Amino acid sequence: MNELSESEIKQLASQLRTPEGSAGIDVGHKMHETNINMTMTAVKALNLSDGDAILEIGHGNAAHLTRILNQAKNIHYAGLDISQTMQEEAQRINADLVGDGKASFHLYDGQQMPFEDNQFDKIMTTNTIYFWDRPVGLLNEAHRVIKPNGLFSICFAEKSFMKELPFAQYNFQLYSTEDVHDIVKQTSFEAVDTDTEVEQVKSKDGLNVDRLFTVVTLKKE
Repeated sequence: MNELSESEIKQLASQLRTPEGSAGIDVGHKMHETNINMTMTAVKALNLSDGDAILEIGHGNAAHLTRILNQAKNIHYAGLDISQTMQEEAQRINADLVGDGKASFHLYDGQQMPFEDNQFDKIMTTNTIYFWDRPVGLLNEAHRVIKPNGLFSICFAEKSFMKELPFAQYNFQLYSTEDVHDIVKQTSFEAVDTDTEVEQVKSKDGLNVDRLFTVVTLKKE
């Protein structure tokens, strides 16, 4: 990251928030590679069952979708994103699954979800919480569209790790586990599990670094 200028770092931060164009497609590919372990840890927390309807907030290019669908039988997946580039790329990568009616991808404004009340059994999101303009409002909206007893897994890198990344100073809201629990307490969700892990990932300069990340699992009573 040291070889990037300040303007390039700002541009990267913008693309991480809302990937756009060919550069956004490249960022989406790199995010998939870097985040796959976090994504699947979030999936594991949901304990998917046959026939579940699952919503992913901030699906990126959804190159991980097949792995999700393989967790159980007859899962129906819906992806939600603020980036049209990512919506189109996810539809392209998963064209067969979309055509078979197993998956759909939707755009939204980052606040209002285009779904009916009590529509999903499970919800998940990975590395999106930094960009939520109104986190309590978004959690309340998720509470509306999830069924009673449904689970919502929120996976994020801890503030202690993120604050060391140059791009995170631009339009990122960083969170510790305690911060996330404080937000959840302002909603109708109940936090039922918290799992913090460490993984090794490659930094921009090719070095292995330890990333501390957490999955907070919520339940709608």
